[in-house]
Amino acid sequence: MVASDKKSSVHSVKLSSVVPARVTGDNTVHGLTSMDLAMKLHYLKGLYFFSSEAVQGLTIADLKKPMFQGLELYPMTSGRIRQSESDRPVIKCNDSGVRIIEARCDKSLDEWLAATQEEDGGWELQDLLAHSQVLGPDLGFSPLIYVQFTWFECGGICVGLSWAHVLGDAFSASSFINMWGQIMAGHAPPKSLHAPVPKWPSSPGKSTLDTAPLTVKRVDPVGDCWLAVNNSKLEAYSVHLTLRQLDHITSICGLVGESKVPHFELLSALIWKSVSKIRGDGGPKIVTVCENNVHREVNQLPSNSMDLSRVEVNFSVAEAEVSDLARLITEAENENGMIEEMVEKDEGKLDFIAYGANLTFVNLDGADIYGLELQGRKPIFANYRISGVGDEGVVLVLPGPENGDEKGGGGLARTVTMVLPEAQMAQLKEEINGTWGILPQ
Repeated sequence: MVASDKKSSVHSVKLSSVVPARVTGDNTVHGLTSMDLAMKLHYLKGLYFFSSEAVQGLTIADLKKPMFQGLELYPMTSGRIRQSESDRPVIKCNDSGVRIIEARCDKSLDEWLAATQEEDGGWELQDLLAHSQVLGPDLGFSPLIYVQFTWFECGGICVGLSWAHVLGDAFSASSFINMWGQIMAGHAPPKSLHAPVPKWPSSPGKSTLDTAPLTVKRVDPVGDCWLAVNNSKLEAYSVHLTLRQLDHITSICGLVGESKVPHFELLSALIWKSVSKIRGDGGPKIVTVCENNVHREVNQLPSNSMDLSRVEVNFSVAEAEVSDLARLITEAENENGMIEEMVEKDEGKLDFIAYGANLTFVNLDGADIYGLELQGRKPIFANYRISGVGDEGVVLVLPGPENGDEKGGGGLARTVTMVLPEAQMAQLKEEINGTWGILPQ
């Protein structure tokens, strides 16, 4: 638990709401795809840290004003969950609004970031900067998005985004918050957003599903409280890697050469192998790979469009070569169509988890995490995390700041955010420090 003095460092909390600048048409309903419903028990948290120079002269009114205009483009984000006549969940676009949280912190931004780099408690501190979101038990009154502005003593700020995954994936969440920044910078918003082109039919018709997909797991019905119950305690932890550190990892894995393994596959394979050594049973033998393999239009409506793919082996992962595991990750078998068909077959009434059903690796390398700008300045650091994760855990690989200085190894090339069982995490930290040799000094 976080000590009470740390909790009290974030205080003076105020709540308000922002709604679209213009009323959305009567009886506007946003239908949820089967993939949306498969992800409904998960939530995204994004944290964007800005220096005092980036927000100098800005007030909370300045920060909220462009959101009114931006929500016109995203009517579903201001809506609330309802049941259709067939009892399938939908979003009623009723302009109920996005919840705004204002808070203050009596620490400087540098002090806060330094505290989160401590071995224990880092993410418990970060949780104070973004609302711990759960839809329900009063679904009709539960906001789908919270945006928290936390002002630090030095004048810097953290923008914390809490996003219900039923709305869309991390690419959609970051596009939403980036659009807010563009409007605040004076850029005219588009007149409308493009609807995503579905990769899989929303109504597959006659079932051809012979076996259930392994990338999602059915859970006990959650009713009107959209959160699955874990059997084990999970812990979150982030590692920040410079390009020099990534080159070091590539070297110790013996993967230097013309056929250099991409960073996502390299880090996923290494963590898979490390977790298998820690577990001591040669597994996990099945992992899930979540990647964006679809072209995203500029100014596109939110969607859950990432591919969920399965990797299954029949050998000891702990004894395998990292290069072999990385190759298998690139050859993962896509199961989106099977997931869509399974959810559609049950009319969206069953509940599933995707992240953590197996050990899950999420590739966010292509997400524009640093696309949010305030007064022409990018965040000094940004990170995303998933909550509502199943017992097997999840690993996110994200981009680091674009303006990092690599001369001396200082720039952040990748951020790896892990949510894993507590017992595994403690040993994995030792593995990272010992075998990888990359933890910051």
